[in-house]
Amino acid sequence: MDVILDYNWELFISIEVLSLGSLILFGIFRYFFKKTRYSLMFIFLFLFLLIIEGLLGLYVYRQTGEISTFQIVIIIFIIYAFTFGILDFIKLDRWMRKKIGKLRGVELLTDKDYEIIEKNNNPKYIAKKYRVSSYIHLVLFITVQAILWVIGTESLAEIKMYLSDFSWLGNENAKGSPYPNDAAFAIGVIWGIVFIADFIYSWSYTLFPKK
Repeated sequence: MDVILDYNWELFISIEVLSLGSLILFGIFRYFFKKTRYSLMFIFLFLFLLIIEGLLGLYVYRQTGEISTFQIVIIIFIIYAFTFGILDFIKLDRWMRKKIGKLRGVELLTDKDYEIIEKNNNPKYIAKKYRVSSYIHLVLFITVQAILWVIGTESLAEIKMYLSDFSWLGNENAKGSPYPNDAAFAIGVIWGIVFIADFIYSWSYTLFPKK
């Protein structure tokens, strides 16, 4: 009995909890104790745990020989961490320095931070930023979907057939679709809905800029 296969989700959740804890400790050591060197250790711990997640997904794949919801979730987490996650972390870092600085009565923001904050209040800058993020999301979406379709189909002609007729979207499972299994089908369809919503939301800043 393979313990890792039996408790793969539990291991994944435990790693995620440890990752969250490392980010919290990063903030505590960076903002409260002013121990920048020690805080960086927790960032490296976060990256190490991210690598462990990737190795866990690879191990499960090599043991089972199939792509399941488990591997797809890990891939999404890793892709997010190295794309939008970095930007979100930078924004969180700036927000924490602003709030904690006010609580402690000290200035933790730099002139560069204030320039960025001012930019983020500029409708044109915000619109451009969301356009760029929509392009990145588009590339990621097409790339991952293409990989899943290549795995789930046998030829280019079959892919073209699915592209010309989207009636398979009404299916309840992967049968008769370009996806290799039910997990990939569910995530692919849900991601498609999320992508469309996100793309419309991102471009709304360009079409209807804030006053």
